[in-house]
Amino acid sequence: MTTRNKTLRIKTQLAALALALSAGPALADINVGVVFSLTGPAASLGAETKKAIEFMPASLGGEKINYIVLDDATDPTNAVKNTRKLVGEDKVDAIIGPNLITNGMAMVDVANEAKVPMLSIAPIDPAADKRAWAFRVEPTADIMVGRVVEDMKAKGVKTVGFIGFSDSWGELLLKALTQTTQAAGIKIIATERYARTDTSVTGQALKVLSARPDAVFVGGRGPPAAFPHTTLRERGYKGPIYQSHAVANKEFLRLGGKNVEGARLPVAPVLVAEQLPDGHPNKTAGVAFLQQLEGKLGADSRSTFAGAAYDAGLLLENAMKEAIKTAKPGTAEFRDGIRKALESTKGLVGVNGTYTLSAEDHGGYDPKAVVLIEVANGKWSLVK
Repeated sequence: MTTRNKTLRIKTQLAALALALSAGPALADINVGVVFSLTGPAASLGAETKKAIEFMPASLGGEKINYIVLDDATDPTNAVKNTRKLVGEDKVDAIIGPNLITNGMAMVDVANEAKVPMLSIAPIDPAADKRAWAFRVEPTADIMVGRVVEDMKAKGVKTVGFIGFSDSWGELLLKALTQTTQAAGIKIIATERYARTDTSVTGQALKVLSARPDAVFVGGRGPPAAFPHTTLRERGYKGPIYQSHAVANKEFLRLGGKNVEGARLPVAPVLVAEQLPDGHPNKTAGVAFLQQLEGKLGADSRSTFAGAAYDAGLLLENAMKEAIKTAKPGTAEFRDGIRKALESTKGLVGVNGTYTLSAEDHGGYDPKAVVLIEVANGKWSLVK
């Protein structure tokens, strides 16, 4: 073989090797952006969701996963600014968050524009033409409030009063309550609103009391939802008071104290995982997660918000395992692969629920996972 032929053969072999290497995904860090409300009025929710980050996988297929956590300060403008930074500067492959619907809806446009999959902790429901890259892990308000109304009907409630936030969250809960009570033959006879930052709701409580409803539903979120509850009890209301699933954290219990004893609310199953019947599909995963969480952060560290964030990580990990088979992290192909894999999720069992997604349904939360709990002796107790 001539020297020229040997040289040509070596070049051909090197070219073939380069082609083979380029055909499979090369090692590269996976970047995941995280946007939570770590300061501002919703800081207690952000703190709970942030707990889950350290229990998410640190690597995938030998590639390091970086979680870039930013604080939106409970402000939609900051949420958008953070999202633009994540997709523009940090080149993230996916985004987890935010905590609030207003912030989430503001982020959707950026996620769609950049073609980056976003897994919202807030139960956002964008229009069909804006849904392509936006997913959610939280059950809808209709599912959660519907579970409350089931209990009202079982108790023989005929009339209900509503005191809720004067924002999009309060509006969403009121809409869900209106729809579900109408179907159950229950009438809303009083509707009052208050700001998330208000520390007194005496006027609203008195108006609801004057209507003499059989039950009251408080449409709030986090610790501020305790104010209507405590005011109603202090003013002598004896009927059942229901709360939304967004109050399920220890700060609500601390602030409400004895006045929130007996409060009933719908929650994802992880909050009372040990109390679930053995046949509940999320019991095993929930108990295992709580053992991890409370083993590291203490007995009072559980919350459905941490569970929701953990499930977002679980859904993302499951999707990335598929995407990385054919594309490299940091590429448009990898992000599109994540989106397509998320839409193909079937019966994924998490700690907060079970998920079956599709191109038409980017939530896919199974309503059978929801349980009803009440406050008993300052703790969460499963309603049998």
